[in-house]
Amino acid sequence: MDFSTKIIAYVILIVAVLFFGIGGTYLLGNEGQFSKHMSFVNATYFTIATISTVGYGDITPVTSTAKIFVTVLIIAGLGVFFSAITILSSDFVNNRVEKISGRISSVERRFLKNHVVLIGTDAINIGIARRLKKKNKAFILITSDKIDADRFKDLGYRAFVADPTSEIDMSEFALEKSEAIVIDLKDSAKTIYALLIVKAIAKDVKTIVIAQTEEVERHMENLSLTKKEHVVNPNNMVADDLTKTLF
Repeated sequence: MDFSTKIIAYVILIVAVLFFGIGGTYLLGNEGQFSKHMSFVNATYFTIATISTVGYGDITPVTSTAKIFVTVLIIAGLGVFFSAITILSSDFVNNRVEKISGRISSVERRFLKNHVVLIGTDAINIGIARRLKKKNKAFILITSDKIDADRFKDLGYRAFVADPTSEIDMSEFALEKSEAIVIDLKDSAKTIYALLIVKAIAKDVKTIVIAQTEEVERHMENLSLTKKEHVVNPNNMVADDLTKTLF
């Protein structure tokens, strides 16, 4: 259950407890089971004062039934309020920790859909990020370097810290719901592992792997790539373009 859903659930519970307290107090008060006659205002005042443990003592239960009712009201009220405060504050702290650490928060994760995932912050992905930002296209940058992530956040990018070779880490980014994935890592071994992780999580999503060397390109081709996966060697592409231009 995400943070916003929890808030809604606890608001409903709190309102239910208030209705229970006000309604029960009003009915019992009109039967003479409290020290004062219960109007709607008195019932509301008594319920809130009781649940908040203020207990001014100007209105008190005088029968066993009323005392049992008030006891149940106190237990229910305190239970709901304390559990709400404990769980919601815990979630808030966790979200703050995720922000500080550079990890993606549960709230941000909820809205990930039809986005472009840029794994790695080498030159190609940075160039793609600039162009996507100009087009107002939803995308995220994933890097294993916290300093790197903070730098890109300062530039207005949605950058997060994660290990691209960890299936647990990468599963946080809803890869299966993304529109496309681009892997651009300096380390060739990490590039291969990252592709294997992506294939395991999001086999039906278009994936582009930036191969900085022909050796990496050959390794990629040996991984039984599907039509959804493409290997691009930018060095070869530049060389081909220059050859056509110059010669």
